[in-house]
Amino acid sequence: MSNAISSFGADLQMSDMAATPVFTSIAEVKDLNGLGLQQATAEVTNQSSAGRFREFIATVIDGGEIAFEINYVPTNATHDASTGLVSVLESGVTTNFKLIFPDATSTTWDFAGIVTGFEPSAPVDGAMAASVTIKVSGQPTLR
Repeated sequence: MSNAISSFGADLQMSDMAATPVFTSIAEVKDLNGLGLQQATAEVTNQSSAGRFREFIATVIDGGEIAFEINYVPTNATHDASTGLVSVLESGVTTNFKLIFPDATSTTWDFAGIVTGFEPSAPVDGAMAASVTIKVSGQPTLR
């Protein structure tokens, strides 16, 4: 029997960056992808490397990006150009986020990020949507 967990109910929240921060769930989030941690390496092959095989060492870790889709509601406070994702993108400010998974212990990734993409769409036969990308800055905290 599988121990798989349904991902329905995952919650992506954005901080208001106040002295005592308040996190608000980003409205209408659909599919979430990312926080793709990647370990960078540096080649250290030298004339004495065994068997002529390349050698590597670990260097820095990249927190990657988180990409997600929303049902775009231009007047929603978490989407708009005053306080929402569009505002954060336009400001270029690093913002704190939380990704809360719907498992039994509500596993949470806390991370700082820069909104690097906001691409709205308005299909003739569909709902308004937007694709959003956040670049993780620094070390995410898993708890």
